[in-house]
Amino acid sequence: MVFANESCENPRTMNPTSSYAFTIMVPLYNERDNLARLEERLSAYVAATTAGPACVLLVDDGSTDGGGELVAEICARHKDFFYLRLQRNSGLSAALKAGFEACASPFAGYIDADLQTDPEDFELLLPYIANYEMVTGIRTKREDGLVKRISSRIANAWRRMMTGDGMSDTGCPLKLFQTGCAKRLPMFSGMHRFLPALVLASGGRVKQVPVHHHPRISGHSKYHLSNRLWGPFVDCLAYRWMRRRWIDVRIESDNLH
Repeated sequence: MVFANESCENPRTMNPTSSYAFTIMVPLYNERDNLARLEERLSAYVAATTAGPACVLLVDDGSTDGGGELVAEICARHKDFFYLRLQRNSGLSAALKAGFEACASPFAGYIDADLQTDPEDFELLLPYIANYEMVTGIRTKREDGLVKRISSRIANAWRRMMTGDGMSDTGCPLKLFQTGCAKRLPMFSGMHRFLPALVLASGGRVKQVPVHHHPRISGHSKYHLSNRLWGPFVDCLAYRWMRRRWIDVRIESDNLH
């Protein structure tokens, strides 16, 4: 329903990301020390990408270290940078959901603010995105500590057993989506761990591509042993419950167009 004085204009035409072929989403929380390097690397990549015009969408998940103000300053310096600031820290799944909802370009990428993966490696994913709803990286040489690698390996094995998605590295922080598919994914707390499984469950296709990985240079990881093991264990049970009740409605024909 449209009320008096309200515009009937399609909101996509009002969203600046609709002018781009590719939006790089960067969810971040208390990453102040990484922002200068993030600005430098992403501005250089946006200028050089083969994907056509690309932009950056910084999603500040309620940072308390002063990084939110720096995010606004970065975006003021670059015409291809935009930001969202969440009212409170809500977690990675919520930040990704907000980014997907705000994205109006055909393709949406995701990279972590710590730059343990390279923005340039989107070039390895982009050739496949026309034929796959999701293209995800595989970190071929993990540059993390021993405890982090072991806990991730255990969590990945448990997730593969529970979801049957066949993914080697669902936690790789370099992913690319067809935006329409990403917007349709149900997102709950912890569901970022199951993005490939959710795409597959919705009838989409997923491609895995090897990418580079580097040690964290600044800041610190927001994850520790308990939320790398206990969180995925509980979330797998939630995913199985949701998957059994998934409503997959596909229209055969209509006369609405």
